[in-house]
Amino acid sequence: MKIISSTQLKELDKYTIVKEPIASIDLMERAAEELTHAIMRRWNTSFHIVVFAGPGNNGGDALAVARMLSLQNYHVEVFLFNTQGELSEECNTNLERLRGYDSVHLTEVSTRFDPPVLTERHLVVDGLFGSGLNKPLNGGFAAVVKYINASKAQVVSIDIPSGLMCEDNTYNLRQNMIHANVTLSIQLPKLSFFFPENEDIVGEWQLLDIQLRKDFIDMADSPYYITEEAEIRHLIKPRKRFAHKGNFGHALLIAGSYGMAGSSILSARACLRSGVGLLTVHTPIHNHDLLQATVPEAIVQTDIHEHYFAEPVDTDSYHAIAIGPGLGQEEDTALAMIEQIQNSQLPVVLDADAINILGTHRNWFSRIPKYSILTPHLKELERLIGKCMDTYERLTKTKELATYLQSYIIIKGAWSIVVTPEGNCYFNPTGNPGMATAGSGDILTGILAALLAQGYNQEEACRLGVYVHGLAGDIATAEKGEIGLTASDIVDALPAAWKKLAAR
Repeated sequence: MKIISSTQLKELDKYTIVKEPIASIDLMERAAEELTHAIMRRWNTSFHIVVFAGPGNNGGDALAVARMLSLQNYHVEVFLFNTQGELSEECNTNLERLRGYDSVHLTEVSTRFDPPVLTERHLVVDGLFGSGLNKPLNGGFAAVVKYINASKAQVVSIDIPSGLMCEDNTYNLRQNMIHANVTLSIQLPKLSFFFPENEDIVGEWQLLDIQLRKDFIDMADSPYYITEEAEIRHLIKPRKRFAHKGNFGHALLIAGSYGMAGSSILSARACLRSGVGLLTVHTPIHNHDLLQATVPEAIVQTDIHEHYFAEPVDTDSYHAIAIGPGLGQEEDTALAMIEQIQNSQLPVVLDADAINILGTHRNWFSRIPKYSILTPHLKELERLIGKCMDTYERLTKTKELATYLQSYIIIKGAWSIVVTPEGNCYFNPTGNPGMATAGSGDILTGILAALLAQGYNQEEACRLGVYVHGLAGDIATAEKGEIGLTASDIVDALPAAWKKLAAR
């Protein structure tokens, strides 16, 4: 699914109106019907509806919804804010239609606003401003937003919470944005929905398909996508009946330091659970026996040092390298790490301490092989790109770094983002908060190493890897719950995740 800009969303409406063809007011009516049905599915007639409508088309949507809800026996009160004496054509049409309904209490606000009492039995329909907003709310509208946010009423926003902009909110005023319980987004989600700082503003969001033209969406130029299950299923390589372990690659995992053997174990188990033919784990001497006992399927190769990685490995017999989980940041380790990767002809995954080392040796960026995969969580990413004011700025800087390195960067978290060297961003829909637990990232590294060793290219490995990682977390959470979930539970759920995806 493509995520397009606010400008493109406006063009999509116009294109649909011309190509369908359909009158603008009739398209608004279609949207209002979907909005009304979505509201009715969540809130029954015991809720008193208070509609706050702005002067533009978002307000027109809200007025149409008010009319339709009144026909379904809801108690509806409407406040239309027309402070400039200028309504959009569609908003004005819906105002005239609403005037004929005595069951709706309509107040047109031009100067003074006497706010209604809002209790927990009220539902506010927020139709003040939509996706066309391009500057922060202030003055009277900001005061209305603050009043709604301070109330006990539930809030449903039409298309996007008023005050929130579709993409860049770096310099927006967060106190002047509606905090919605639910956002009913028309046709497509907005980029800002995927940013953690907006979670309490957007609330739960739901897409409403009003049959805007798919051909426009397909043609629209955008770097932002949501990965869909059908795409992922299509990526999975079928196995031939006469295949043997040599057909599925040999991965090298360089991981673990004294006291951090668990990272190497989790990563190794995930790699083996993701289809690799052979796995060698290179680890300090002290971790040898533990790895042999806990991951018997892996070949264990010991470093010259007892406690940490200190010497690069000959890679002639391998097909992919992953380095970083539990590695430590000793200076010997840093030097061995950069020597290991800088001349590598194999696909490389850099995680955890490998990234932390690069963060303290930024002059080594030019020595990272092209098309490497870096898998930072937010703090690790910050060490590479510096601190950012918000997620939009962070994503922009990450895209710049991925292009500079000609590498793939996976920003781990809710809606993990695969950023490609071309600057494309794929948001991953699987996963849940239970996965916010020690070792979860090590598992992703193992999965990626296995996929690269099997011959998946870097983009395929990234998108497939984060999807199955999150899916395994979802499967494990369904059984264990979010609070009690551990990384080992995610590894144990990997076979079920692969089985689900590979089912034909």
